Amino acid sequence: MSVTIEFTIPASEFAFADAFETAPDLVLEVDRLASHSREWVMPFVWVSGLESAAVESTLGSDSAVADLDLIDGEEDVSYVAVVWSETVTRFVDAIIDGQGLIQEARAADAIWYFTLKFVERSALADFQTHFEEWGYSYTMRRVTNASVPIDREYGLTTNQRETLLTALELGYFAVPREAQIDDLAGALGVSTNAVSERLRRATAALTTNTIAITTPSDAE
Repeated sequence: MSVTIEFTIPASEFAFADAFETAPDLVLEVDRLASHSREWVMPFVWVSGLESAAVESTLGSDSAVADLDLIDGEEDVSYVAVVWSETVTRFVDAIIDGQGLIQEARAADAIWYFTLKFVERSALADFQTHFEEWGYSYTMRRVTNASVPIDREYGLTTNQRETLLTALELGYFAVPREAQIDDLAGALGVSTNAVSERLRRATAALTTNTIAITTPSDAE
């Protein structure tokens, strides 16, 4: 049975620790993710929070990078091509060997955030063994059965999901709002207090199981 994991690694143990000291507002987002080749798993990265003119010198000197080229840059947002060193490629090899896929990889506040999917749970155990052998101080955020219904993945009850979908359909989330709590209560056949409670609990569940387990809130 396939499984999805979300975990973090300090930049000091993976990549760009010095860059984060130089540019504390630095944010890195891996663009193209694949699993068929170690060279093409994380080749392109969006860089923000660092002047484009300083990207190559700041990131290219990191020990995790074998080569780095600035493809495009404008003010403090840049797009780079990266050839990773052995410290990263061995990490990639462990994922590929375990029939894994990198679904998300980004870094902020000197912490890397990863979401990986493995075909079998046993492959996850092997990957964790590799991490422990390499001495990574990783923190497991969440492990979910990748084949479970989306409601369970995001921690929603059936009633909460129904309430959210009804609210969306009736325009409760529209700006300006096209429906009120009373309208939702009528459509669902429950009290306004029940609707309000479902919305609050559903919002808390979605927040906890999505943005709260990836990266800190980006500055607006």
